[in-house]
Amino acid sequence: MTATNAREVNFDGLVGPTHNYGGLSDGNLASMNNLGDVSNPREAALQGVAKMRRLLALGLTQGVLLPHERPHMPTLKAFGFTGSDAEILQRAAYAPGLVPNVASASAMWTANAATVSPSADCQDGRVHFTPANLTAMFHRSIEHPVTGRMLKAIFNDDRHFAHHPPAPSGGRMGDEGAANHGRLALSHGAKGLQLFVYGHSAFERDQGTQRFASRQALQCSHAVATMNDVRGDSLIFIRQAARAIDAGAFHNDVVSVTNGTALMFHEHAFEDRDGTLEALKQRCAPLGFEPVFIEARADDVSLQDAIGSYLFNSQLVTLPDGAMALILPTEAEDTASTKAWVDAQIAGNGPIRQAHYMDLKQSMKNGGGPACLRLRVVLTDDELAALQGRALVDEAMADKLEDWIKRHYRDRLAIADLADPQLLVECRAALDELTQITGVGSIYDFQLTGS
Repeated sequence: MTATNAREVNFDGLVGPTHNYGGLSDGNLASMNNLGDVSNPREAALQGVAKMRRLLALGLTQGVLLPHERPHMPTLKAFGFTGSDAEILQRAAYAPGLVPNVASASAMWTANAATVSPSADCQDGRVHFTPANLTAMFHRSIEHPVTGRMLKAIFNDDRHFAHHPPAPSGGRMGDEGAANHGRLALSHGAKGLQLFVYGHSAFERDQGTQRFASRQALQCSHAVATMNDVRGDSLIFIRQAARAIDAGAFHNDVVSVTNGTALMFHEHAFEDRDGTLEALKQRCAPLGFEPVFIEARADDVSLQDAIGSYLFNSQLVTLPDGAMALILPTEAEDTASTKAWVDAQIAGNGPIRQAHYMDLKQSMKNGGGPACLRLRVVLTDDELAALQGRALVDEAMADKLEDWIKRHYRDRLAIADLADPQLLVECRAALDELTQITGVGSIYDFQLTGS
């Protein structure tokens, strides 16, 4: 394998028909603050497709991951509810908080779907996928069975791809996927260094946080690296700063992002800033490069501004000409400190040459920016060809997705609407059609079991 025949493909999560503001995510300030607001699923999904189109226009390769069936009837049945779907939803509505949890569209945050390790870093030369167990939040802990099914359906070639079960769960054994994972390399196809960022040890009593619980356990990061067959010289474990978690950085991708040889981060992203940077320098040296550190000092961008604007939850991408670009939410443009910092990066001598601000307000109100909406998968030409077009997006596919959204999505959804049996009917009809449009095939429980 050479360093020139691989590319990064962004698989964006398509916002689901039940997109709502249920405020379910403790520690996610936007999610908590917008509890109960009326959402617009149609606008949210169209904003996501617009972001995909922007990446395509920049010359990048784009994919899509599908929404999950919601409300999730198998979960309600596991709680003991019986009868028709309408009867189950009616009865479950009396259980406090249950329907909003099984109707969440949180699978849109595909940065949490899995941890993906490129073939260049893995001992068997295949791309490895480990779905996240997402045990910190109940509404997300029910995602991994369908996520695993979807990834296997898209990346369906054992010669190139390996799939694993989630890391063990229970207690504080939480894994939140690629949102706590980064990679530094000379190029996408070159052997790199994978950064596994954790917030706590599952067996320690004092996590160091005072306000919000950490979600990523060190032991789960180790498990994922082991299952993904990552070479020992291609991985490093880094502790996220407790102060960042308490400030609302529920995942590390809210305070740092990697691309190529660059690490863009806030001064307070890591528990041991100086030790982390020195360790990265030492570990990257044998790989033939020195990492480029792009740091926002607290004097220039406060931790509160960084988190509120989702500056670091932007996508940092390499353009076909080799320059880097930021894909940011408009909130980062509207916040004076972050806009000034981005402008300074573009005007300086660093690798970032462009900034593209996107309106993602529907998803931002639920606590996720551009980087939350995508799962990065590095693929060689042969690996990309093995997909046979499944779940890949070009302009024609974007047209189909927009048409599909306009035909199937509501433009207004309140929390009370989640128990409406007609919403479930609409969701299933939409998803059944989408599996055909994208070539993914049957992956949902209602398709496989008829219920």
